[in-house]
Amino acid sequence: QVQLVESGGASVQAGGSLRLSCAASGRTFSSYAMGWFRQAPGKERDFVARISWNGGSTYYSDSVKGRFTISRDNAKNTVYLQMGSLKPEDTAVYYCAAGPSSAWFRISDYPYWGQGTQVTVSS
Repeated sequence: QVQLVESGGASVQAGGSLRLSCAASGRTFSSYAMGWFRQAPGKERDFVARISWNGGSTYYSDSVKGRFTISRDNAKNTVYLQMGSLKPEDTAVYYCAAGPSSAWFRISDYPYWGQGTQVTVSS
């Protein structure tokens, strides 16, 4: 089992950058695929990015491809989401999630979730 805690959410201007972090507890962090999802007010939770257990494979939603970068540091039990060229439509609560190596972009792929961190982008 793994526990996840996100941080780094903030209010920023459009065009700005932000880095989110997700710290994981447990000695098996390096065995999990990690994902980032987001949920805007009144909308469903959507997939943002995914990274394999060793960081060798990444996958992004079309809406963030080229602007966001997911990475991980297994020595620090942490996964990151570097966000750039932020837009007002990126405003949401961002969640990190941990799942088996087969986890990709479906919410149901990930059994472990953090509590979320708020990102607000103003125009």
